[in-house]
Amino acid sequence: MSYPGYPPYQQGPGMPGANPPYPQQGYPPYPGGGGAPYPGAYPPQGVYPPSLGFSSNAPMYMPQPSYPGAPPPEGSYPSAEPSYPGAAPSYPGAASQPPYAGAQQVYPTHHTPNYAPPPPTSHDNYEPPHGGYSSQPEVVQRKSPTVIPASPFDPRGDAEVLRKAMKGFGTDEKAIINVLARRTNAQRLEIAVQFKTMYGKDLIKDLKSELSGRFEDLIVALMLPLPQYYARELYNAVSGMGTDEDCLIEVLCTLSNHEIMTIRTAYQNTYHSSLESDLRGDTSGHFKRLMTALCSAGRDESGVVNQAHASADAQQLLNAGALQWGTDESLFNMILCSRNYNQLRLIFDEYQRIAGHDIEQAIKGEFSGDIEQGLLAVVRAIRSLPAFFAKRLYQSMVGMGTNDNQLIRIIVTRSEVDMGEIKQHYAAMYGKDLAAAIADDVSGDYKKCLLALIGAY
Repeated sequence: MSYPGYPPYQQGPGMPGANPPYPQQGYPPYPGGGGAPYPGAYPPQGVYPPSLGFSSNAPMYMPQPSYPGAPPPEGSYPSAEPSYPGAAPSYPGAASQPPYAGAQQVYPTHHTPNYAPPPPTSHDNYEPPHGGYSSQPEVVQRKSPTVIPASPFDPRGDAEVLRKAMKGFGTDEKAIINVLARRTNAQRLEIAVQFKTMYGKDLIKDLKSELSGRFEDLIVALMLPLPQYYARELYNAVSGMGTDEDCLIEVLCTLSNHEIMTIRTAYQNTYHSSLESDLRGDTSGHFKRLMTALCSAGRDESGVVNQAHASADAQQLLNAGALQWGTDESLFNMILCSRNYNQLRLIFDEYQRIAGHDIEQAIKGEFSGDIEQGLLAVVRAIRSLPAFFAKRLYQSMVGMGTNDNQLIRIIVTRSEVDMGEIKQHYAAMYGKDLAAAIADDVSGDYKKCLLALIGAY
């Protein structure tokens, strides 16, 4: 299914309408030459974390009035042990079936579980167990959303509640929170369709006219289709004075190939400009190369691991950094941006074994500035996405003032994925509940809505 005016996502090179074509199959050639390419081919959808689970057949913008609203079926993830050492088990990347005949998936949904090691026990300086994260298969954690599909779901009734909350003198902010913070993104879009059908008015425009401040920003973020919201955040990060490198790192370092390609299409259609060209025009040096590599969405997603290749890659990283004068930044960039996540975990273990120190320590010693933060983000996202976002939430609220854009972005985008795990990691890492941290840092309806999204209001 494709939305009028937006080309469907293509997964094969040279297919009509590909924009841009999906990367060629196979692993990039082994560094140094002489080795055979890595085995494996790109699957239709990523089978490794992190993944928000954008459906390749779903429209990126406003949906049709039907909405399935079904969570993944119980027992949908296979329990069989992987067939090769060190490989994490793969599981279906396809969205769950609609609950009634004839229904269609109308918007990308979050359906892929996240991997995570046990919650850390200290602050920012916690170390991986035994000096490195194990490359053995991690326990597959079921996704832990704090916003789940409302069931039963009545979009017309919700539209009526919102209309009543904004009609007449004053605004019933509590009613708005109770509806929008307790519906998934797909359900909110369906409410917007019904609102326009029933009243001939645009729901987002009505909400903006009634609300203000950061509460308005949060509600508008909730009402945007997820790819369009990410595209807007990236556009704001590279437009105007200066660059929001943290936003670029957070988005491009944590999403799968398909998600990045979907966002690129949304960016092109919304701003009539190429995301890659805008990134290249607004960044420089090694950081520009890192952003370009990640934006190309060419990472191997086969999930296949190879011990010999991991050992050789780890040695190459050591040779490119600590064992030579200067640093071969391009080698770090190539390995971290092209190898699949299971293979990278094995590479990190091998690096720890042969170098005697962790890969993060190596990056901190060899790099500085934006490229250091970008490479560290890639490593940390691979190791534990919930821990990565817990730290980002802490950074958004620590010190004087609040980075509201970052706070809103993480809570909006992770509330349907793994916010439950993020909350656990936050408490373990910082000795304070995330809800308490938010309550101490913001106020009013903005606070209530954030707390509702993390399941604490």
